[in-house]
Amino acid sequence: MNIRFYNIILSIERIIYEFNKILLSNKPSTGIFYLYKIGLLSIILPEVRNLKGIENKKKFKHKDNFIHTLEVVDNISRYTNNLWLIWAALLHDIGKSITKKYIPNIGWTFHSHELIGSKMIISVFERLKLPKKKYIKYVKNIIKYSSRPITLISYTATDSSIRRLLFYDDIEDLILMCQSDITTKNYIKKIQYKNNFNLLKLKLKKVIEKDIKKKWVYSYPISGYHLMKIFGINPCKEIGIIKNILKYAILNGIIPNNFEKANLFILEIGKKIL
Repeated sequence: MNIRFYNIILSIERIIYEFNKILLSNKPSTGIFYLYKIGLLSIILPEVRNLKGIENKKKFKHKDNFIHTLEVVDNISRYTNNLWLIWAALLHDIGKSITKKYIPNIGWTFHSHELIGSKMIISVFERLKLPKKKYIKYVKNIIKYSSRPITLISYTATDSSIRRLLFYDDIEDLILMCQSDITTKNYIKKIQYKNNFNLLKLKLKKVIEKDIKKKWVYSYPISGYHLMKIFGINPCKEIGIIKNILKYAILNGIIPNNFEKANLFILEIGKKIL
């Protein structure tokens, strides 16, 4: 794929090479905003360009999600040089342009924008020829679960819900993404958000300490390969179903997280499914 701009033809590989240098700069928003001003961002990343603007209806208005995105990218760049985490920050709200909805007397909503945005990542990676096999799952998951830590910031969050977060492979990156997503200019709100994340980290620490005493292991005791071997089948959707049932049973305390109990459990489940 080549892009023509002002009679200059550039390969998408060269464009992304230069774009990645912008993302890894001290203040990526400067370069990204310049690309927006000259019209090149609309060609490279229309999903991000479409976030620009504020719509006002009956005294209800939403923030400019494009400007917010630039602030998030700058925030996260202060703490990491992980290029693909910065890409996730850049793309984390692209689902908002599709899910935006006005509800009378309530205002603007963007329900499920994280899920929709994560699904849009496939076309973005394919169009820009980004390394799909290596990083697409990582970027998709950061976006898909970007609100999950926030939902756990409460004194009523259960150990099981906290433990689900601990099973996430890139939990530190996910929490950093959530913290970088705070762009409010209200000092009191900013302090409150900071305290909330400190509370979440404390909860995570306490659950880990409890689980260490119980010899809990943060990985599943049964692999997909083991399932295929004991049931004598090749990779299929049923294997995924059994793994999800096992995951639910462990996370919700139905069975302990050890091989013996898990093996007996999946043998019973396998009889019903296979």
